Parts: sequence; structure tokens; C-alpha cells
Amino acid sequence: MGDGPTGNLRANISAWYGEAGRRWLAGLPDSVAAYARRWGLKPVGAPFPGGNISHVVPVRRFDGTASALKLFIPDAENAAEATALHHYDGDGAVRLLEHDPAGAMLIERAEPGHALVDEPDRVGAVAIAAAILRRLWRVPGTTPPGFADYPRVPDVTRAWRAGLAASRCLPAALAGRAAATAGELTVPDGPEGLVNRDPHLGNFVAAERAPWLLIDPKPLIGERAFDAGWLIARQLADRPDAGTVTELVEAVADGLCVARERAAAWALVRASATAHWTIATGDGETAFSRGFRAAAVLLADAAASRRDVPHP
Repeated sequence: MGDGPTGNLRANISAWYGEAGRRWLAGLPDSVAAYARRWGLKPVGAPFPGGNISHVVPVRRFDGTASALKLFIPDAENAAEATALHHYDGDGAVRLLEHDPAGAMLIERAEPGHALVDEPDRVGAVAIAAAILRRLWRVPGTTPPGFADYPRVPDVTRAWRAGLAASRCLPAALAGRAAATAGELTVPDGPEGLVNRDPHLGNFVAAERAPWLLIDPKPLIGERAFDAGWLIARQLADRPDAGTVTELVEAVADGLCVARERAAAWALVRASATAHWTIATGDGETAFSRGFRAAAVLLADAAASRRDVPHP
């Protein structure tokens, strides 16, 4: 019980990691059993649904604590996840209980566990997420032995800039505008600390000890406003609507206590880079890429409108 991969996970791992990924999938039942023995765990249900690149099984520890065993293939985005949870120490995020850098974590199980994405007030939900991300931002201490170091936002942003500058997947004006904005954002605006690459609303879940906790950090070291980019871009990609751009930007920027124009600039880069990457890596035109391209257009248009407003 609790050892088989979900269909969504099987498809993604096979597509992204090829034969190595298929071997990892085939070995999941044995891996779950091995970590259960190693950490004194008992699987208590089917894997949690919705995992794109990780296999998460509800378990109980030897002392009866409700926990979750998370197995994954380490890569540049997730290798430092345990490091972030170590530094958060339960403040705004689930607690890290055990860790194996080979690709396993035992984490606190947040219950009742329903996600912020299911809240009917979308703007209110992003404001809550932004407030949690503001709380999570901190200058981390020394990385302990056995934990991965954090990637840095300027390095990632330079890669996005290069891809956008050479993009043939987006309209030339949009790609050029996004590349120029990415270039500006490579210089941090203020101090750098722990930020998150993928803070979508499905990664904030209800818990008994706190109203909401982050469950799946993808950490980097960067400026505070970086957290705004994906939160805004993802909402607009899911529901492209010119009428909500300003409201979303204001809710997220104000929740993070960062400049609204800086938040919108990060959202433009994240939306454009995601649309470009999705098309360029072989997925082609999909609903996902079209949503992010639409989000990028809305954000670029909103920025142009702000520039055209005369100042007193």
C-alpha cells in the first residue's frame, strides 16, 4: 500500500528523465520499503495525488507521528529543498524530519491539508501566499554538512535572458522586452535571502498548527521581489484576464512589501521565460504555453500603459 507512482508522475518522469527516470519509477516500491525500514515508518494510504516530479506517501513514524515520505530525483531546482526546510525550521513551512541527499525526505504531514488554490477568492488567496513568502524570506545560516547549497537568482535570470534574447518561440517585441527586463533584474534590488522558484497556490496547505504552510519549496538566494514573479504569472496563465492584472500585482507586491513595478517586472520575465522554454524544449504549442504567453502579453501591455500615463 502506498508504493505505486501516480499516472501523472509516471508520465512526467519518463518524459523528463528518460530511461533513468523509468528505472527510478520501477524501483519506487523497493525505495518506499527501504526508507520505511531505515526511518521506522509505516505507510498508511495511497500516494498523494498531484505530484509532478515527486512521489509522496502518507506514513506514520515509530512514535505515531503523522508524516509524509517524499521521494524524488535530485536536480538543480529541488536539490536544496531540504536545506530550505532546515533553515525555515517549521516557521511558515512544514518541518523537515529526516533527509537523504540521494533523493528522499521525511516531512511533517500538514492536516487537514486542503490547498490554498481551492479558495474561491483568488486575489485573497495570492495575498495570503505573498504574506507567507514574506515571512519565509530570510538570510539563511551556514549550509550544514550533507545539505545542498542554494542556486542564486542572478545566475538563473541570466540564463532566462539568454534564452529570451534568442527566442523564436515568442513574438519578437515580447521576447525583446522580456530579455531587456531580465537584464535589468540581474542586479538585485536590496538584500538577498531565501526565495522560491515555484510558489503556486497548490503548494500552500492548511495545517493544524498554522492556517497555511508551504510544503514544496524550490529555493534560491535572491531579492524579495523575486517571489512575486511566479505567483502573479501563474495566476494570469491559468485565467488570462486584463481586468485583474493590476489587482493581482498590487495584492502580491503589497503582501511581500516590495515595489509593484518590480513585482510586475519579475512576473513578465517568469511568464515569458516559461512560455519560451515550454515551446523550445519540444512540448510545442500547448494550453500551458499559450496561457503563459497570454500572461506575458497582458503584463507587457500593463507596463506599457503605466509608462503612457502622464505624471504630474
